[in-house]
Amino acid sequence: MCRNIRVLHHFEPPTTPDEIAAAALQYVRKVSGQAKPSMANQAAFDAAVAAVTEATAALLAELEPRGAPRTREGEAAKAKVRWEKRVLRCPTRIAAWPASRIPTSWSRTTSSTTRASRR
Repeated sequence: MCRNIRVLHHFEPPTTPDEIAAAALQYVRKVSGQAKPSMANQAAFDAAVAAVTEATAALLAELEPRGAPRTREGEAAKAKVRWEKRVLRCPTRIAAWPASRIPTSWSRTTSSTTRASRR
């Protein structure tokens, strides 16, 4: 799945129509391969976004919630953990960063240790 398309179901506070429309726009951009359509394709693009927005809103209204509601803060924290794991898998990226970009919980020795253990 595209990393920019987020889960919208079962949030507290509930998902807003703007969030649904933004997800629909992202989906249509991904499927069409165009971030901004030409003037000739604008009407079709807008119609597709409206259709996906409507379908998504209907789907979210019909789905039964399971478990505890999600929060935006909780989802952001999970995304940060996934990002840190992804970055740590490629220590050469970290080695190229300036020290100011490396979180204090990491150290440059961690990246070199990880690099050595992969060899």
